[in-house]
Amino acid sequence: MTTLVWFRRDLRLTDNPAVHAALADGGPMLAVYVHAPEEEGDWAPGGASRWWLHHSLAALAAELERLGSRLCLRAGRDSLATLLELARASGARRVLWNRLYEPSALRRDRHVKAGLRAAGLEAESFNGALLHEPWTVRNRAAEPFQVFTAFWRHCRTLPDPPAPTAPPGALAPPPRFPGSESLDGLALLPRLGWAAGIARSWTPGSGAAQAALGRFLQEGFADYADARDRPGVIGTSRLSPHLHFGEIGPRQVWHALRRGADAGELPRTWRDSQYLAELGWREFAHHLLYHFPHTAEAPLRPAYARFPWREDGAGLRAWQRGLTGYPIVDAGLRELWHTGWMHNRVRMIAASFLVKDLLISWRAGARWFWDTLVDADLASNTLGWQWVAGCGADAAPYFRIFNPVSQGDRFDAQGGYVRRWLPELAGLPDAWLMQPWAAAPAVLQAAGVTLGQTYPQPCVEHAAARQRALEALASLKAPSASH
Repeated sequence: MTTLVWFRRDLRLTDNPAVHAALADGGPMLAVYVHAPEEEGDWAPGGASRWWLHHSLAALAAELERLGSRLCLRAGRDSLATLLELARASGARRVLWNRLYEPSALRRDRHVKAGLRAAGLEAESFNGALLHEPWTVRNRAAEPFQVFTAFWRHCRTLPDPPAPTAPPGALAPPPRFPGSESLDGLALLPRLGWAAGIARSWTPGSGAAQAALGRFLQEGFADYADARDRPGVIGTSRLSPHLHFGEIGPRQVWHALRRGADAGELPRTWRDSQYLAELGWREFAHHLLYHFPHTAEAPLRPAYARFPWREDGAGLRAWQRGLTGYPIVDAGLRELWHTGWMHNRVRMIAASFLVKDLLISWRAGARWFWDTLVDADLASNTLGWQWVAGCGADAAPYFRIFNPVSQGDRFDAQGGYVRRWLPELAGLPDAWLMQPWAAAPAVLQAAGVTLGQTYPQPCVEHAAARQRALEALASLKAPSASH
């Protein structure tokens, strides 16, 4: 019996539960990807994500071909109708997929499952994306968690995730292979050449994901707790886009850590490592979005619905282009534009600057990240921005307003990160690199820096902006006008 496997953001064959179930009876498998961004509502993939998706699909197609099969590509507005047509054309009697957890995906998948079963087909979904699915984790009051430490402490008491399944050795293609659209026909790549820097920075695909994990475990894991906060070094695993697109799954990472510890290659304290906790934050993000689906658009904390955000188009454009006049912020935004990624520590600094120095809504920042990040993930993006804005679960205290100068001095002490992304400031001494406006004219002249020409003046004065933000935040404590 032919089984249709509906791929989405699980673009791998190793440890893919739907693929494993499809091949369990030895029958042929039809691998299908349906491009239907309209079904994702306001959160269809952004430009950088579409670039990644194109190349990840190409890698999956090549892997399938090596094993004797093919990837069937379709584009359309209705996944259910497309899957029904493909099942008829291929003779498939069952359709399998791995679950997604965003609000629009959940609605779509319920509709698809009901429609397939109504048509007499078997339809089943699996967990291929998380260590623990959101509905399986509750606090003692049977409510969802809203504090990370309590959430992760509880998760650590749950059974370990199952061991990853091996990749298939060969694939039997279906007796009738339906027509497929070309990958180029999905029009995922940008018409202009803005993705050249992303292409130089990343290699999508499950093979590249496994290689990145191997490099990190050999070279980066031991120093992760310290190096992860320094943007000038490669101190993180850089697995986030691979995890988002399902080129590697979190239980593969979990068990790779376990194997390394068992072999004596990694510390036996891996379960308490900061890196494993980062996987926990990913789990927590999906937990929150599942239980509080409105948070992709609205604050979790209701009081923040009346926060006095400013409309500041010029400030937003300066932030997006990396022209705020604050080097650590500008370096992060330029790294993002050129590579489709930003170091996590710098994401927090840049986000704090937007929402607290400029008082521009976190929604504007989340939208920009959504379009420009290769690892743009609705759950993680929402959690991160609401954390910085102070309006979400486990949020930063209202008075936590990052100082972009001291943050730059602390986490980029030698200035390698800023000098890489802001070469116009490369000649400045370390003492003035994070605050060029404070340097003497002779120092600026010697470094070839002309403020307002080669590099902008600060778009806002931080001390005054901090006070303005504190006053705006204090206003939330006052009774609203309707009471």
